Amino acid sequence: MKKVSFLISTVAIVLALFAFTPPVGKLVSSKTHIKFFSHTSVEDIQANNYASVSTIDPSTGDVVFSVPMQSFEFGKALMQKHFNGEDFLDTKQFPKAKLKGKITNIAEINLEKDGTYQANVEGELTIKGVTKPIKEKGTVTVKGNKIEVQSIFNIVLADYGINFVKGKPASNIAKTVEITVQAEYQSE
Repeated sequence: MKKVSFLISTVAIVLALFAFTPPVGKLVSSKTHIKFFSHTSVEDIQANNYASVSTIDPSTGDVVFSVPMQSFEFGKALMQKHFNGEDFLDTKQFPKAKLKGKITNIAEINLEKDGTYQANVEGELTIKGVTKPIKEKGTVTVKGNKIEVQSIFNIVLADYGINFVKGKPASNIAKTVEITVQAEYQSE
């Protein structure tokens, strides 16, 4: 009788633990930091954006980032004016950049177990109305209730219709810029 009672108690405890462990649903991030960095021999230019939003669907690996382009903040007002202007990103006509893709190795990332996992992302990046395929790597870190994603990659400005052939921008802005993405996700 004691064995049956012990077995029933053990099963009840295990079931209770699973009942109170919520499954990982769609993940949402409103805590993002996207950094734009350009290095030339003339100067370094950096801008930060904390207004982007993102979602990840753990069941499919689908990932989306929406980046309001006018939310990039520069150290100098003139840099910000040029960035938003018609000759550079024309943020009035193209107010958002968007990444729509998939974590192709989502099955290798355990979002319910603390650890650091490599993520492979493939999809399409749209900037200034131009959409190009991308294939990048990132890191997913699971720690307690937090899921953080980080990636550093480069984009060629000319691929998105941003070209300077003369004048100060041609020498001050790199042809290839570095983008750093950091986002913290929580279940929806």
